[in-house]
Amino acid sequence: MLVPNFNLNNMYLENINLEELNSKKVNADILRIDKIHEVVSGNKIFKLKYYVEDCIKNNYDTILTFGGCYSNHIVASAFAIKELNLKSIGVIRGEKPTELSHTLKSAQEYGMQLEFFSRSDYRKKTEKIDFLKEKFGDVYIIPEGGSGLLGIKGAKEILDLVDIEKYTHILCAMGTGTTYMGIVNSSKKEQIIIGIPVLKGFSDLLNNEDFSSIKEEKKEYCKIFYDYHFGGYAKKNQELLDTMNNFFRETNIKTDFVYTGKLVYAFLDLLKKDYFNKESNVLLIHSGGLQGNLSLKDELIFI
Repeated sequence: MLVPNFNLNNMYLENINLEELNSKKVNADILRIDKIHEVVSGNKIFKLKYYVEDCIKNNYDTILTFGGCYSNHIVASAFAIKELNLKSIGVIRGEKPTELSHTLKSAQEYGMQLEFFSRSDYRKKTEKIDFLKEKFGDVYIIPEGGSGLLGIKGAKEILDLVDIEKYTHILCAMGTGTTYMGIVNSSKKEQIIIGIPVLKGFSDLLNNEDFSSIKEEKKEYCKIFYDYHFGGYAKKNQELLDTMNNFFRETNIKTDFVYTGKLVYAFLDLLKKDYFNKESNVLLIHSGGLQGNLSLKDELIFI
């Protein structure tokens, strides 16, 4: 099966040993679910789990899903679907580029058929489901990023990999918000769950209809910081890259510039601003996606 059975043995848990943490008297661990699989990395394996099970249960032979040129979800889906001897189609945001990104090249190598939508058409992709089914037949559709109720159901199992009782705060990067919602709904009542959106333009997400799966009594412990997107999805600057390089030098932990690099930057900035009380125990979720760094070979020291 795509997702193995895990034991609660902390094998993916690492302590973050940084001088600034010691000086603030804050403990931080990182849950390295990026280590679960090289390609179906981090949170992707959890968000795909129940979609794939539902697809197989209903006897589909082709899965269609959505994403951008640097989408970890696209490449993870392509690999996982190939391993299950099914066919895959990726609907990609934007016109077909002259040269495919490393992500899309990998997806093609794993057998995914790529279909490019202009950005305006992509924004209306949910209105084009009938068109896609007419073109490709009776395909099983997984929403962008593995979002939706089945994706949230899978993401709820991430915290099964660690004894979460000791943590006061849990942090994760946010794209669709699926992982964040899963973590919120599997956390303890008074744990503060911090989300770091990596896309520009979000605000007041907790009152968005898409976040309705979050229990009302948990919302007061949900915090989302909107100012760490560095200009938008897959945008970066030298400050972010320097943070990623320095974090690797000090911890030997690799991050990616789309998600986890921004997560680490936000965490260290909040730490510097004394957001965390002394004796706080913080857990960061490493959501994987390191393949996205392949385009930055001259800018990161750990590729």
